[in-house]
Amino acid sequence: LEAPRQAPALMNLTLEELIAGLQNGFRHEVLEGNVGYLRVDDIPGQEVMSKLRSFLVANVWRKLMGTSALVLDLRHCTGGHISGIPYVISYLHPGNTVLHVDTIYDRPSNTTTEIWTLPEVLGDNYSANKDVVVLTSGRTGGVAEDIAYILKQMRRAIVVGERTVGGALDLQKLRIGQSDFFLTVPVSRSLGPLGKGSQTWEGSGVLPCVGTPAEQALEKALAILTLRRALPGVIQRLQEALREYYTLVDRVPALLHHLADMDLSSVVSEEDLVTKLHTGLQAVSEDPRLLVQVVRSRETSSGPEDETEDPPEMVSEVPEDEASRRALVDSVFQVSVLPGNVGYLRFDRFSDASVLGVL
Repeated sequence: LEAPRQAPALMNLTLEELIAGLQNGFRHEVLEGNVGYLRVDDIPGQEVMSKLRSFLVANVWRKLMGTSALVLDLRHCTGGHISGIPYVISYLHPGNTVLHVDTIYDRPSNTTTEIWTLPEVLGDNYSANKDVVVLTSGRTGGVAEDIAYILKQMRRAIVVGERTVGGALDLQKLRIGQSDFFLTVPVSRSLGPLGKGSQTWEGSGVLPCVGTPAEQALEKALAILTLRRALPGVIQRLQEALREYYTLVDRVPALLHHLADMDLSSVVSEEDLVTKLHTGLQAVSEDPRLLVQVVRSRETSSGPEDETEDPPEMVSEVPEDEASRRALVDSVFQVSVLPGNVGYLRFDRFSDASVLGVL
């Protein structure tokens, strides 16, 4: 048995040396659309976090606090220190109370340790009204997996990328006899993030909310954040349309209330949004005619099929010959009998009364 090699004692390092080591694992910037980007390749432990917290808040966190959304990139983070978990989670935890986020079992000491968010943080927490996206890859491992899973279970972040490696929180290297062969084994495990006691990510990995190749994860995340920025405007326009146009006036207040109280935290695509709105509004209104659809812009369309579908000459005059009249009827109406002897009548535009009278 051989103990793993220890890094130089942190107590012997100067503040400048700690900062230099930390900067190798951190990168931050503000992207287009006022989206904060923080890449973390290694999770420092409590000792480093405590010493460098003021530096991190002043030089990293305060520059990201003013952003409208945050991307936490853990795609290259293959490990870290368990004691650093509370620091990452606490700055993204919007609540004013401490939260039990995990319980860790340590095999060598046969003990369990509860992990809670910090009672207070230096600086400010990231606003609960701002979206957070965590990027993962097939290399994301250990402590980084636990952080991604906790944030996902808290419904504080949307995880985008690949399923993580499903590794272990802590590893120990053991020498096999007196040989030059070593065996690396897990010595710590998560007993269930958020104290749920359920199956954790270890062995199976963290499944992303939106699966995409790791190299495309940032682009996908920015597209999701663009959609989510538009959600308040979409809801407002729907409310205005219901107030102004919906004929079942007595049901409008209930519909407006439903829209105002909708939980859109899980919406990551137009399809998600349409499905959620369509299902919810029909359930509240009990009106199958109330439909929600995505209307595509025709700004780039130029073909003849994009011109108006209601040409005046087709609806204002009736052709003299029978064949032309039949063609006109076929262009306006579609009639068929469906399976089950169900009649089907479709018309895409209205004709003048004089035209319909002749036809």
